[in-house]
Amino acid sequence: MEEVYQNYRNAVFQSGDPAAVGVVLSNMTVAFDHWLLDVEDPFVFEPYHKALREPFDYYMFGENYIRPLIDFRNSYVGNLSLFYEIEEKLKQGHNVVLISNHQTEADPIIISLLLEKTNPHIAENMIFVAGDRVITDPLCKPFSMGRNLLCVYSKKHMYDIPELAEMKRKANTRSLKEMALLLRGGSKIVWIAASGGRDRPDPFTEEWYPALFDSSSVDNMRRLIEHSGTPGHVYPLALLCYDIMPPPRQVEKEIGEKRIITFHGAGLSIAPQISFPEIAAACEESEAKDVYSQALYKSVSEQYNVLKSAIHGKQGLEASTAGVSLSQPWN
Repeated sequence: MEEVYQNYRNAVFQSGDPAAVGVVLSNMTVAFDHWLLDVEDPFVFEPYHKALREPFDYYMFGENYIRPLIDFRNSYVGNLSLFYEIEEKLKQGHNVVLISNHQTEADPIIISLLLEKTNPHIAENMIFVAGDRVITDPLCKPFSMGRNLLCVYSKKHMYDIPELAEMKRKANTRSLKEMALLLRGGSKIVWIAASGGRDRPDPFTEEWYPALFDSSSVDNMRRLIEHSGTPGHVYPLALLCYDIMPPPRQVEKEIGEKRIITFHGAGLSIAPQISFPEIAAACEESEAKDVYSQALYKSVSEQYNVLKSAIHGKQGLEASTAGVSLSQPWN
C-alpha cells in the first residue's frame, strides 16, 4: 500500500497539475478506506457483477482515481464515428462484442475515460470479461466493484493450483451461461481480451505489441452472439496504455504484483465490424475459426501501430491513416 501511494503520488505530480497535492490526498484517502474495508469484510463477486453505484459510487471512484494519470493532451481515439454507430445498434436492441488486446489492470477505466465525453452510455454500460485476479487481489477489488464484469478464470492461471482447476472450470461454465442470458436480452456491449491476458514487451526488442489472440475464445464469443436470438456485431478494438500501469514482465502466479504508475497519454481505436460468414465463405470450413481470429488480430495490430505513432512517435493527429481517423474528443 505504501509503494502504491508513493508511485501514485509521483505520477500525479508528473502531470504538473497545480492541484496535484489535493488530488493525491483525496484519491488515496478513499482508496485506503476501501482497501481496508474489504480486508475487514471481503466482497464476493457473482459470475455476473453489476457495477455498484450506491450508496458509494465505485464507478466514479475508479474514474476519479485514474483520470489524473492520463495525459489527455497526448491521447487519441481512432474512428470515433464507429462508437456512435455502436450506440445506434445498442438502441436498436443489438448486441456488440469488442475483441481487444489488453494492457493494464486499469484498461476498463481508461476505456471509459477516453469515451466519457463523447459516448457516456458506452462508457458506463460496457461489460468486461474479467479474469479472477482483478476480483481477488485486494488492491484491485474496489476498482472492479465499479465495473460491469463477467468473471472467468484465465486459461493462463487455470492450473496455478492444480486441485482448484475443476472448480475453476465449473465457475467458467456458470459465467458462460450468465453471458448467454445477458445476450438474449439484447442491447449489451461486451469487451473481451482475446489473448486471455495482458500484452508483454518482446524480451529482445523491448517493443510492446498486442499478444496473439486465442481463436477458441474468439469463437466462443462469436457463437454466443449467434445463438442469442438477437442481432450481434463483432468489432476489433485496439488499446495502447501500458505506460500508465505496465504489468510485470512475466506472467506471475502469486497475487500482489508490483504497481509501477506513470502519467502518460493513452489511445483507443475501433475498426469496422468483421463478419464471420464473409470470412468463412472465402476459406475451408475447418480453417474458418482461425482465419476469423487472425483477421481480428490483424485489424487490432494495424490500429495499435497508428496509436503508437501518434503517442510514442509524437506524430499526434498526423498519424491518421485511411483506416484510422484519430481525434481528441475532449478538446
